[in-house]
Amino acid sequence: MLGLARLPLSVLHVVADGFYLLMRYGLRYRQKVVLQNLRNSFPERSEAEIRQISAGFYRHFADVIVEILKLAAISPAELRRRVQIRNAELFTEQFGAGRTVLALGSHIGNWEWILPTGAVTFPDKAHGVYKPLSNPFFEHFMLRLRTRTGAHLIPMRDTLRDMLRRRGQPRSLSMLSDQSPASPEQTYWTTFLHQETAFYTGADKLAAQFHCPVLYVNIVRQRRGYYEISVEQLHDGTAPLDKDAHAITEAFARCVERDIRARPADYLWSHRRWKLKRAA
Repeated sequence: MLGLARLPLSVLHVVADGFYLLMRYGLRYRQKVVLQNLRNSFPERSEAEIRQISAGFYRHFADVIVEILKLAAISPAELRRRVQIRNAELFTEQFGAGRTVLALGSHIGNWEWILPTGAVTFPDKAHGVYKPLSNPFFEHFMLRLRTRTGAHLIPMRDTLRDMLRRRGQPRSLSMLSDQSPASPEQTYWTTFLHQETAFYTGADKLAAQFHCPVLYVNIVRQRRGYYEISVEQLHDGTAPLDKDAHAITEAFARCVERDIRARPADYLWSHRRWKLKRAA
């Protein structure tokens, strides 16, 4: 795989064109899940529009696959050239004050490029929470890709322990917070894309306990292989915060919904996002 990753990204995008055809027409990769998610999320769209978004998703996802692979060989200089950060001062101001920043992202755009870009932009300050994979090979492979530019990873189960150990350390702690929780316990329910949806509540708890500022991070493709990361503040870390009100999670859900509506093909529709149902 390393040999393939050393190819220019323009060549890898040709490979992605083949992946697109294979996933959409050959394997029909999770086609039923993709179409059902889209129909439920956009009931106002016609079937033709749903199919068009679905086609766009497969093309986007094929690019994401090869761009993730490229992380095995991409240089810091090339990553900086390909990804720009807008409002980066929202991070640097908090780092200057000696604070840990919670950075909440989602599976929009090329989410796997966010943490490596943060690591080359803010050396020694880019940390990320991740859910370990059950397959040892892929666990090792993804850890290598995510950390080779200098990022630090923390298993989800160790998040609180890590926050206590690094209390007061200027850094960002990134979390992809749009995934479906494993169980209905300790979740926040809200209407999201016309559906009752469960969200993790860890950001509310951490921000309230450690008085952390919270930023929302979104990555948008500008053209093939080039992205812009936008940053906006959800919580300044000084105002009183009731973790049980879930104000941060609600604000995050609204941001993600807004950005999905702006670029619907760029979301991870193959994920079974709504598999968890609220107890009657």
